Amino acid sequence: MDAHAIPRRNRLVAFVLDDHRYVLLGTSVVACLGMLLSSSPRPWFSFMYYAYPVEVVMYYLLFAWVCVSVAALISKAMLRERYAQASPFTRPPVKRALRCTSYLMWAITAVLIVDRVVMGLASAWAVATSVQSRPEDALQSILYMLWHGRDMFITGIMTTIELAVLGTVIAFFLALLLVFCRIQTIDRPDNDLVRFLKVVGAWFAKVYSTVIRGTPMMVQAGIIYYGVIGILRGTGMGTTEINALWSAFTAGLVTISINSTAYMMEVLRGGIESVDIGQTEAARSLGLSQWQAMRKVVFPQGIKFAIPGLSNELVINIKDSSVLSVIGTFDLMFATNTVAGIYWQQLQANMIAAVAYLILTMVATWLLNKLSRRLGGRGAGVTGMSDSTVNTEAAAAAADQMGA
Repeated sequence: MDAHAIPRRNRLVAFVLDDHRYVLLGTSVVACLGMLLSSSPRPWFSFMYYAYPVEVVMYYLLFAWVCVSVAALISKAMLRERYAQASPFTRPPVKRALRCTSYLMWAITAVLIVDRVVMGLASAWAVATSVQSRPEDALQSILYMLWHGRDMFITGIMTTIELAVLGTVIAFFLALLLVFCRIQTIDRPDNDLVRFLKVVGAWFAKVYSTVIRGTPMMVQAGIIYYGVIGILRGTGMGTTEINALWSAFTAGLVTISINSTAYMMEVLRGGIESVDIGQTEAARSLGLSQWQAMRKVVFPQGIKFAIPGLSNELVINIKDSSVLSVIGTFDLMFATNTVAGIYWQQLQANMIAAVAYLILTMVATWLLNKLSRRLGGRGAGVTGMSDSTVNTEAAAAAADQMGA
């Protein structure tokens, strides 16, 4: 069980069962929401349609709670400093009775939410999936477009996921290579060729990061897609041959990979630089070369520090992949524009896309947070202290392994 789950659950239980000062104020907001829902029209599938007297009683119970809350607010404004001693609302029996009554207010509002919101959504869905033409009602129209354009939306969502996941994975390995080039320093045993390669590699990684991070992904997509097409045309290839070799999806994947590499390289560099310099010194003192010290000691710890930033790049790629629609990549944004063009409803189509992107990012964030906690838990014993016995033993083990 998660170590943070028990305290969080205890706080929630205490908040529900304690007689605290937020009972009146918080439940008043809930009661006002319930009154607003009760005043709204009933949907077709409403189960309160034939229980009008019951709903009237529910409405006035909510109204009575709001009146009691207003009275408590007036009492506090009049008594001020003497409110805790003189107000009847602060007496334990009254506070307990208010807390117990607040459960009824929450239950009434929950029933109204199901009746108006859930049943309303079900009613709108039933209409949207049964009519032949787009309804005028906004919700029904959105659901109608979602239902009849479901194939395009599903294809766009799957393409978006593929681009984000594959692009992030490819970028991670490229970033590992570039960050190694970026952090290289001249070592005493290096010959002239190795020194030259280190300087060129560090210079290339720095220029690459500056150029990619300083230009928009949309511009990069256009340059990569149309630039490669121009190169292939120069070889004498026809349009059909070019389309078979260089598709919009491939160009989009290359764009995301190149763009994410620059950002992930900087994230990795920040994680590596967070490792105490004593780690490298301890590894070198045990006879490890610069490459061995980086690979065996510094890199594993630096990647652990960079996990949150690396994970965030996947969420960013899910959203930023929307710009690839400008080169014809059939992602979620391209599907949205296609559906919007069919029904001439840009706002409603983009609302569908917004919900889809929100769900994708929320799911990705939840999964990555679980992965980050799991990986962080495994590396909890490794610290950034140069005098850490754990890290010294790890360096010694690495040296023994290299020697073996």
